[in-house]
Amino acid sequence: MTIYNTLSGKKETFVPLHDNHAGIYVCGPTVYGDPHLGHARPAITFDILFRLLRHLGYKVRYVRNITDVGHLEHDADAGEDKIARKARLEQLEPMEIVQHYTLRYHKAMDALNVLPPSIEPHASGHIIDQIALVQQILDNGYAYVSEGSVYFDVEKYNHDHHYGVLSHRNIEDMLNTTRELEGQDEKRNPIDFALWKKAQPEHIMRWPSPWSDGFPGWHCECTAMGRKYLGEHFDIHGGGMDLVFPHHECEIAQAVASQGSDMVHYWMHNNMITINGQKMGKSLGNFITLDEFFTGNNKSLTQAFTPMTIRFFILQAHYRSTVDFSNEALAAAGKGLERLLEAYSHLNKIQPSVDGASTVNVNVGGLRERCEEAICDDLNTPTVISHLFDVCKAINTVYDGNGTFSGDDIKELREVFHVFVEEILGLQTAVETADGNVEAYRKAIDLLLNIRLQAKQNKDWATSDMIRNELTSYGFTIKDTKDGFEWKN
Repeated sequence: MTIYNTLSGKKETFVPLHDNHAGIYVCGPTVYGDPHLGHARPAITFDILFRLLRHLGYKVRYVRNITDVGHLEHDADAGEDKIARKARLEQLEPMEIVQHYTLRYHKAMDALNVLPPSIEPHASGHIIDQIALVQQILDNGYAYVSEGSVYFDVEKYNHDHHYGVLSHRNIEDMLNTTRELEGQDEKRNPIDFALWKKAQPEHIMRWPSPWSDGFPGWHCECTAMGRKYLGEHFDIHGGGMDLVFPHHECEIAQAVASQGSDMVHYWMHNNMITINGQKMGKSLGNFITLDEFFTGNNKSLTQAFTPMTIRFFILQAHYRSTVDFSNEALAAAGKGLERLLEAYSHLNKIQPSVDGASTVNVNVGGLRERCEEAICDDLNTPTVISHLFDVCKAINTVYDGNGTFSGDDIKELREVFHVFVEEILGLQTAVETADGNVEAYRKAIDLLLNIRLQAKQNKDWATSDMIRNELTSYGFTIKDTKDGFEWKN
């Protein structure tokens, strides 16, 4: 398989550092608010990578962190800690905020069918590891202590190595354009970034260190935890495009400054979800939470959208392309998903032809290879979906009685749809309900329609029409067939 390495700026063949093993580290959420659509994209993107690597036979250790300390409001080194601020405003302990929104995040990820990572470390649980990292960088001469805080010496590091290898920024340009921030005159240069911050008296979250009672800089957590769980050198580090600079650039500098070499072989970044061309995010106030999408409870939404519609909407675009939100685009995604899952449902009901021949012309044999080639080409999910749609018309033709499939063709199609629709794309084929009780939901609808069927047989047209009309008003589509009925919602 190939993946686009942001560091080299090109697609490269994935060669794991350890045979049959793959290590992935992905920057997870800062848990101080409800997860929104912008959180869904990296989660789904790297869920696809996780699923694909396992499908290809790799033993995968997938680490996705929780940021619960050190991410400041105004920039990486200034302002109030986002979680501490939320705790102060709501008069709660910071870890109450962390627990509440971590659970909300997990609930949303479960709804989106995002697999849980192998390890989900919290920054606050790895303070000792971050202090050790800072001390290594100090010992190697690439950091300095100033008034109880510790800063990374970017200019000195750049003299020996290269600061800007990931973002392709020039340090001279940064020195000329970076403004002096109030309260940061303790830095030697404005572009130096905090490894450890001395806590002010009012700061809630603080830990003892050799330099002061304080807290780690935001960039330290991923370097420290990635190294702890994946080793000094691991395969893939991922996150959103907005993390390339400064977060991931600083991570590279920290790794090289502490151990003499970069930890990461491949850097992967998904692009943004936008609203009217502008990045969606909490800081801009234009975000829609995932729960609001699922319930429709937001003035910007014309309807509710199921978690699988959201997932399909994201997978319809390549992960490195921008996706612009609109109600129309999501509604179209919902219809596309419905078409795909309906064909899959029909496929599972088709019986092989009596004479063992296929009369509908479809390249069944090549479908698996085409899908495999696309998904292994830098996670090209739109092309995989296109290949699956190519055979939907043939499936529906056979289902409607206007052609046949051989037993071998049916078996191959079912296996391909199962592998790519369910296992790799992660699209759930069961009906989605608010409480997740899919089986009871299906049985209740089937019961009503069986009562309607009995009413029709008894020529009780009033009862039959009442059940059909009521279910139709709730959004159900009911189709009478020679064997009874079919329905969907």
